[in-house]
Amino acid sequence: MKVGAHVSISGSRVSSDEETPPYNDIRNAVHRQRAFGGNCGQIFTTSPQVWAQPEISEAAAAGFREETETQLEGPWVIHSAYLVNLCTPKEDLRRKSKESMQAELDAAAKLGVPYVNVHLGAHTGAGVEGGLDNAAGVIDDLDVPDDVRILIESDAGSGTKLGGEFEHLAGIIDRTETDIGICIDTAHTLVAGNDLTTPEAVDETIGRFNDEVGLEYLEYIHLNDSKHDVGTHKDEHAHIGEGHIGEDGMRAIVNHPDLRDLPFALETPTEDGRGFAWNIEKVKELHEA
Repeated sequence: MKVGAHVSISGSRVSSDEETPPYNDIRNAVHRQRAFGGNCGQIFTTSPQVWAQPEISEAAAAGFREETETQLEGPWVIHSAYLVNLCTPKEDLRRKSKESMQAELDAAAKLGVPYVNVHLGAHTGAGVEGGLDNAAGVIDDLDVPDDVRILIESDAGSGTKLGGEFEHLAGIIDRTETDIGICIDTAHTLVAGNDLTTPEAVDETIGRFNDEVGLEYLEYIHLNDSKHDVGTHKDEHAHIGEGHIGEDGMRAIVNHPDLRDLPFALETPTEDGRGFAWNIEKVKELHEA
């Protein structure tokens, strides 16, 4: 099973054979992932709360690639900055979003990471069709490196944010000339109005996704339980099996024949004395060999 967590790259890494760089070291992600019991996962390359360019030394990138190959099953996915809004009608935000995405795509190529994950963002008055047109325009303006694929993440669907409906995900695939994929977040999918609480509900939701979007586009899953119920559009993650999806739903998801071989990355909370290690172990318990 390919399961891991969204881990931090924070902190410098001291080495005897090179100068320690004055920024975070990407190699920290590998040993943190192993410490949590994961074998794949997700990272930010820089702070997601500001417009910042990834700063990754050649030595750190080479070390990350080597340690990933020898110590993890992979694959990694890079999560774009939270500020990125592909759907925006605002030219300045569009420009900044494009520049940020290009930097992440270039970092992915440097690190040997096959995916960059991004939310569609909010159309802020442009409307659903206009927002999807805007997003496709940004994506097609990017220079996507070989062996890197953009993944559009499903959203909780609050306000004018797009991606909460399968129709939005199909719409962006139809509009862009770029070979993009999809990352489904289970908590987002639930609160956007899709039942995942029983094996029957999981089957029905996956069937609708296949009919409307196509399972051939699904590349990664953010595996999160939810503190809020179906259709509430409230994005707050819970420990695996202890939210509104529950153990029955989570067991059905991680063992579903159309999903079980995909990589799962957890974005579960650290609270109640439990964190990523507890949640990864819980997923492994639910997964049937």
